Amino acid sequence: MTEKIQKVLAHAGVASRRQIESWIEEGRITVNGQQAKIGARIASHDQVFLDGREIKLQKSRQQKTRVLLYHKPEGELCTRHDPENRPTIFERLPLIRNSRWISVGRLDFNTAGLLLLTNDGDLANRLMHPKSNIEREYAVRVRGPVLPETMVTLKKGLMLDDGPARFHDIIDVGGSGSNHWFHVVVKEGRNRLVRRLWEKAGFPVSRLIRVRFGPLALPPYLKRGKFMELTQEEFEAFTHWLTRTPQK
Repeated sequence: MTEKIQKVLAHAGVASRRQIESWIEEGRITVNGQQAKIGARIASHDQVFLDGREIKLQKSRQQKTRVLLYHKPEGELCTRHDPENRPTIFERLPLIRNSRWISVGRLDFNTAGLLLLTNDGDLANRLMHPKSNIEREYAVRVRGPVLPETMVTLKKGLMLDDGPARFHDIIDVGGSGSNHWFHVVVKEGRNRLVRRLWEKAGFPVSRLIRVRFGPLALPPYLKRGKFMELTQEEFEAFTHWLTRTPQK
């Protein structure tokens, strides 16, 4: 049986489908000695190479899907290699054979909190896809007094450089002066979306922490720089929730 190359490699944990398509366009993937094409169909016995290194499809396909919850601290990048040699999240993760950890979206260098990682590119693609409509909740500290009308405006939406955006929910959780906190909810993963919305409204963000992704909340006992893996029961509950989540 053959399947599309993007699906096979994503399921094997090579990367998300979007990343794999990018690599194919860059000519970095070959199949049986020939440059791969997007949409080409392959079988498990085909020889697939990424940057000259063979991908063991048979072994990769036999692995069970795993999901990690990682408490990212500020000062780490969600990339595998950094030309400035700054620390990355992947330096702290457990080794995984015949596969790799795929980050479900990113948190920027100065943002902390919950980050999901999986060895299943199909699952990562589903969670990151704009149609998924999955809530991301953040705790955010801003400078300056925020009036009720500003909160209304942020929920109605503002025009950013890449289109309109809004908070689907915003809650004042207290504090005073330069230490005032809010919890906000967005349903898309656009780059620096929470920071840009607040800045557009005239309020610089001094701290930003993601505390929830869909039904998965950042465990209070999970220390910064540490991870935990979903148990089989937790993973099944999560995937059951995902199948019941309507897509736009």
